Amino acid sequence: MLPRVHRNQFVKEAALQWVVQHGYAGIFSLLIFGIVGLPVPDELLLTFCGYLVYNHTLRPVPTFLAAFLGSSCGITFSYLLGRILDTYVIVKYGRVLHITHERIDHVHAWFERRGRWVLTIGYFVPGVRHLTGYVAGVSKLRLPSFMLFAYGGAFCWAATFISLGYFLGEQWRSMETFYEGRLIIIGLVAVAGLGAIIFLIARDLRSYR
Repeated sequence: MLPRVHRNQFVKEAALQWVVQHGYAGIFSLLIFGIVGLPVPDELLLTFCGYLVYNHTLRPVPTFLAAFLGSSCGITFSYLLGRILDTYVIVKYGRVLHITHERIDHVHAWFERRGRWVLTIGYFVPGVRHLTGYVAGVSKLRLPSFMLFAYGGAFCWAATFISLGYFLGEQWRSMETFYEGRLIIIGLVAVAGLGAIIFLIARDLRSYR
């Protein structure tokens, strides 16, 4: 069996090669599986997609749509499982996805403190993002609220890392080590930036009336 470090590197390279071979469909499928809980290097994958946009291998709009729809479908699937199944069944059969009682309790406690914003910020927290949908479903969060916060998070998450890959260009690999321990900060900045943009647009629209 490969050592853990080598196994992780193999998974990363296999994911990137999958995107090169299958393009937008590869992005869409990998992000569904990554959000559900399989070991997909999501941030690295999105940064690589931004690089492929930079070198004109992929086009920006279809790339973003594939990423947004893939992550949205993945978290929606998790949410529906949480609504249909109880926590015991999810934990019993979710071991392959690294779902444990301890992790679910941790995310549920986060939900209690931070509310629905956990769905948005959770994308930027490895080990949490693939549990927020399950916990929202188990908590019976109403679908409109789930969609607003989860899909808003998917939008911010995909746009942030694709943009980083695009602007870094040939240096996109430098982010592989930079992300460690900094994802939550990147997420907060991205969400705050989106909120500021929405506020400014809303204010300008009101001023035209």
